[in-house]
Amino acid sequence: MRARATTGKLAPSGNLMTENPTTGNGDPASRAAVASYVATLSADLAAMARKQGLETLGYLLEMARLEAESANRANSGTSGRI
Repeated sequence: MRARATTGKLAPSGNLMTENPTTGNGDPASRAAVASYVATLSADLAAMARKQGLETLGYLLEMARLEAESANRANSGTSGRI
């Protein structure tokens, strides 16, 4: 059984976690929601890992966060560049 984030709970970072998105049918809004959710969770997991001295795991989770943020920008049509 998978654990699900629920509305109103705080993530380890102190951020309010929202209900995890469904995978939907692959439309850009669903993809962006999933990418955003993965970015948030991986950032929190990276912080937890580093706090416990798991530096390599923290680094890999940060790479996952960056990739999810990049995918989110691609799905929303912004490049993030000025």
